[in-house]
Amino acid sequence: MAEIFHRRFFLKGPAGRLEATLWTQPAGEISRMAAVVCHPHPLYGGTLHNKVVYQVAKTLHRLGLPVLRFNFRGAGMSEGTHNDGRGEQDDVRAAIDFLAETFPSAPILLAGFSFGAVVGLRVGCSDARVAELVGLGLPANNSDLTFLAMCGKPKLFVQGGQDQYGSQENVGALMETLPEPKRLVVVENADHFFEGKLDPVNRAVSEWMNERHPEWAVARSAE
Repeated sequence: MAEIFHRRFFLKGPAGRLEATLWTQPAGEISRMAAVVCHPHPLYGGTLHNKVVYQVAKTLHRLGLPVLRFNFRGAGMSEGTHNDGRGEQDDVRAAIDFLAETFPSAPILLAGFSFGAVVGLRVGCSDARVAELVGLGLPANNSDLTFLAMCGKPKLFVQGGQDQYGSQENVGALMETLPEPKRLVVVENADHFFEGKLDPVNRAVSEWMNERHPEWAVARSAE
């Protein structure tokens, strides 16, 4: 596992300071890609410390990526108030701005869980600095995800087979509308929160990333 260099700080956000944490690699290592992981709904307890967000961030860091997590406005120690996903899109842009400034030569991967997937992917699809997307636990039963139909960026979706907010039927129908490249991984017998099923989630992310970037494994073996 990569050594974690952990920085806690506040991002400058459009509605005030945003609480954030950044995992980086040892000084001198090349950042091949940088990642931001967006947390679930803040009105239902979602923060950057959510276990799905934490585990996916850990998986991406093991692959050699610096990883940023942050609290949306009004969550944790972030300033501002919840804005039904509209202002939160600007929070995501502030996080992307930070990564682009901090790692200027690295393309960005944007991942999000539940509410964080809806808000984050909407921004990530339209922002040229974002190269790849990961959506976890899409709440496809009651969310407008039609914007994904115009998103030609590489996309991985990981969904619980028993997700109470995103049924296999609704997620499958959504996938039919999306352009390639895309992949859907269904974690059997997992609910929306992947309770007891985080290992398959981590595996899905690792396998997808390693398939997309086989040169990274070669580089890691030579380090």
